[in-house]
Amino acid sequence: MSAAAPSVSTGVDETADALDRRLRFVLELDRLKGVLRRTRLLDGSRHENSAEHSWHLALMAVLLADGAGPGVDLLRVLQMVLVHDVVEIDAGDTFCYDPGANLDRTGRERLAADRLFGLLPEPQGSGLRGVWEEFEAGESADARFAVALDRMQPLLLNFHSGGGSWREHGVTRAQVLARMAPIERGAPQLWPLVLRTIDQACALGQIAPDPDVCRGVNVLRREGGRWPTG
Repeated sequence: MSAAAPSVSTGVDETADALDRRLRFVLELDRLKGVLRRTRLLDGSRHENSAEHSWHLALMAVLLADGAGPGVDLLRVLQMVLVHDVVEIDAGDTFCYDPGANLDRTGRERLAADRLFGLLPEPQGSGLRGVWEEFEAGESADARFAVALDRMQPLLLNFHSGGGSWREHGVTRAQVLARMAPIERGAPQLWPLVLRTIDQACALGQIAPDPDVCRGVNVLRREGGRWPTG
């Protein structure tokens, strides 16, 4: 991975007003600790919050960096995973398997981004806004790896906690496969593990069967380890 310096400038004027705005943003970030996700902790005691999720992704980025593609900038990825859910301070967490709740998610989150990144002085505010937008677009190599980590983390928590939000909400194999699909492109070395985990989760009853998609590991073998798209 590239060791290039982060692209978000910190060269803001350190006037009293600029410093005050940066600290105000820091304090506003504390509210992310109160945004609860649907994913539970491994011990099942409670739901994780979005700040914990972001921290977890940052550590995953460091630990799994060798699974990223060539030229991926780890520092840029770290910036993405640390700010990707900041908008949930205003917009709240939207459950990925709830189509109705996702209808207006983009609009809500863009309004949140306007306010939250607008708290910062320039060029830092627009710089971090750009990092967030790059993650949302998911097109750059850095963003693809960051998005892959964002999908992988709840997969691991759900599986190792006995099904978690999958079992609680009756999520099907087709839904999980669709949600995990960006991992194949963003972190291809992890994709075989994803498929094995989904197979095991189905076998354990953690994921609801889908007659049109859940046809057993023989299908995966026949398709060379890739889930058929047709």
